[in-house]
Amino acid sequence: MGENIGEKIKELRINKGMTLRGLGETVDLSAGFLSQLERGLTTISVDVLQRISVELGVELTYFFREVEVKNEEKVIMRGYEKEVYELVNSQFVHYHLSNNLTDKDMVPRMIDILPKEKQERLKGYSHEGEEFIYVLEGILTLVMDDREETLFPGDSAHYSSQSLHNWGNNTSKKTRIIAVGTPNIYKK
Repeated sequence: MGENIGEKIKELRINKGMTLRGLGETVDLSAGFLSQLERGLTTISVDVLQRISVELGVELTYFFREVEVKNEEKVIMRGYEKEVYELVNSQFVHYHLSNNLTDKDMVPRMIDILPKEKQERLKGYSHEGEEFIYVLEGILTLVMDDREETLFPGDSAHYSSQSLHNWGNNTSKKTRIIAVGTPNIYKK
């Protein structure tokens, strides 16, 4: 993920005639860090990337590829192999946590839920299967049928997806969860 994003940042920065130092000053990052990012030697959080995208005049989605499902026989996925595979409504950043989804029943994901400026009441929806969520960071609002629950780091929920459900971030900070669900839409 880092190399591809870094290349795009460098291309945009150069096209705008900006130096590393100039971009760094406007987004509160050092020129050294930006140089490492552009060369794919480090990664960046989504909230910092959002600041860079605003300064470079592009949407956050510009930096992410279309959904790509890997069909490999690898069982282990290293942390540095995780890639953003989907950005939903500029608020939900999805990362696959598996190298091979084509012959599995579950879809494991890590999801960053960015804060929203205007909070709306979450509306539940339902579908086939079941879901498990685990809160890693931040505060998650979980809607189950007609009630809202607040989940904190270390809290989890496991439920039938046929119940009306939804979840979101009603705070001013990022929320990160692990979500495992069925059915697997990528299964062949």
